Amino acid sequence: MKRNGMCPACYLKMLFTPGKRTAKLDLGEKYDNGVALTPPMGWASWNTFKNTIDEDLIIDTGKAMVEKGLLDAGYKFINIDDNWHSNMRDENGNLQGDLVKFKSGIPSLVNKLNDLGLKVGIYSSNGTLTCENLPASLHNEEKDALNFARWGIEYFKYDFCHNEQYSRYAPLVYALEIVPLGEKSGKIIPCRDAKLDGLAKFIPEKNVEGGYYISGLDKARGIATFDNVVADEEGEYVLTLCVKKLGWYKKTLVAKVNGKSHIYEFPQQKFWNTTARFQQVVRLNKGANVIELSNPVTRRADSAALQYYKMGQALKSATKRVAQESGEQEKPIVFSICEWGLNKPYKWGAKAGNLWRTTPDIAPYWKWIVILYRHTAKLHEYSGVGGWNDPDMLEVGNGKLTYEQNKSHFSLWCMLNAPLILGNDLRSVKQDVIDIVTNKNMIAINQDPLGKQAKLMKKGKIDVLAKPLADGKTAICFFNHTKSAGKATFDLQKAVDDKYVAMNHKNNYTLTEQWTDEVVKTDGKIKIQLKGFESKVYII
Repeated sequence: MKRNGMCPACYLKMLFTPGKRTAKLDLGEKYDNGVALTPPMGWASWNTFKNTIDEDLIIDTGKAMVEKGLLDAGYKFINIDDNWHSNMRDENGNLQGDLVKFKSGIPSLVNKLNDLGLKVGIYSSNGTLTCENLPASLHNEEKDALNFARWGIEYFKYDFCHNEQYSRYAPLVYALEIVPLGEKSGKIIPCRDAKLDGLAKFIPEKNVEGGYYISGLDKARGIATFDNVVADEEGEYVLTLCVKKLGWYKKTLVAKVNGKSHIYEFPQQKFWNTTARFQQVVRLNKGANVIELSNPVTRRADSAALQYYKMGQALKSATKRVAQESGEQEKPIVFSICEWGLNKPYKWGAKAGNLWRTTPDIAPYWKWIVILYRHTAKLHEYSGVGGWNDPDMLEVGNGKLTYEQNKSHFSLWCMLNAPLILGNDLRSVKQDVIDIVTNKNMIAINQDPLGKQAKLMKKGKIDVLAKPLADGKTAICFFNHTKSAGKATFDLQKAVDDKYVAMNHKNNYTLTEQWTDEVVKTDGKIKIQLKGFESKVYII
C-alpha cells in the first residue's frame, strides 16, 4: 500500500537515507566595520573603581587624559564599565544610566566627553544580567545596540556573566513564508521544496500545511536548503518559519540567507495550538536566493560564537540606521568580545567582533600578568588588522608592581598588539607611569599598520619575542620574568628563517633599544644581560 503517494520502499528511503552534508558553524566573512584597524587605546573604569563610578569621576578622568598628554599619545576611548546603569530599564524597555550617579543621562555625558576630543565606550553582558547583576543584553541585542548607537557610543565591551546557552535542538519546520516588509501577503514555500542533507528528513503530518515537516536538524546533524527562493525585487522581507510544536524544551535555528546568518530562538511553548510562527527581517536579492536552515550548536563554544556574532551584527546595523536617521556620518562601534577565553574566541572572534579576550580577568599581580602574556603569546596567528587578541586591560601603575614590572608589562602588551586600555586613577597617577604608557617608540610598535603580533621565539628565564613591522624592520623583545638578573643569547638567523617573522637577512645588524635609544651593532649573535623583571625592546 502506498503512503502519501509513495511506495513503501521509497518512503523508507526518504526517511532514513542521510545526505552528504552536516551543519558546521560558519559565521561568514571577517567582521569589517572599518574601525580598530590598529589596537584600540584608551582608559576603562573597572580595574581601579569597580562599582564606585559616577558621572563626575568619568568627566574628571576625561579631563586628566587630555591634561596629561594621554589623548595626544593616542588614548582616545574612555570606557565606562559595569555599574553605569540602573537596575530598571526605562518605560520603553531601554537601558538607562543610574538615576542618581549618572543623573544627567548617558547622552549628556557622551557629549561632554566628545567635546574634550574623546570617544566613549560602554558595557553590557552576553547574559540576562551583567556581572554586577544589572540588566544585560542577551535577547535584547537589537534594542540595546540601537540605544547605544543613538547615544553616540563608539566602543562596546560585552561580558559573559549570566550567559544562557542556545539550545542544541531545532524546531520542526513545515513551511517558509516570504513577505515584503510592510506588505500583507507573499509566498508560502512548503518544506518539501527543500534539499535535505545529513540526518534531516521529511515526516508526514496531516495537521500542517503541505502535509510534512522537517526533522533531524538538531546538533549540527542536518541541513535543509531552499536553493530557489525567488524574490520579485531586492529589499527587506519578513522570513517566517512555520513550525509544528513538539517538546517543552527551548530550540534554536539558524537561517543562512545568501550566506548571512539570522538566529531564531524558540522558547518553551504551551500547546493551546499545534503550530507557531517565528520571524526575522532579512534581505533578499532580486531573483533566486538560497536559504539554508540548520542548528550548528553542538557545544557551549558554538552558542557563544553565535551570540557574539548576533550582537556584532546588531551593532553594525544600528550605526548604519542612526546615520540614515540623522543624516550625519556613521560612527561605527568597536566591538570588544569579553568571554574570558573560555570558548577559544580567537578561533571565531575575527568574524564576530574587533577584539576578543584570550584570558580571564587581569589583576595587578606579577605572576598572573606573566601567565596571561604567555598564553596570549601562543596565539600570534589569530591576531591581525581589525581583529585583535586581548589579554585584558593594562595594570601599569596599579597594585605593588615595581617600575621594571610596569615597564615590562607595557612592553609585552605593545609587542602582543594588545589593546592599550589603561586601568588606573588618572587624576593622581605618578609621572613615571605616564612616562611609561606614553613612550612613543613602544606605542608605534603596538600601532604598527602591518598588524602582526609578536611571536614567542624562545621561552625560558628570559623570553625572546620577534614582531615584523610594516617598514620591513623587526622588533625584538628580551623579557626577564624572574626577580634575579640573567643573561641570554639569541641568533637573529632564527628570526630570518622563521616564516612568520621573515626578518631580512643582513651580514651586520644595527639594533636600537626603544626605551633608552642605546645602539648595538652585531653580526647576528646577540648577548644580553637583564635585571630582574627587566625587558629590552630593539628595532632591527
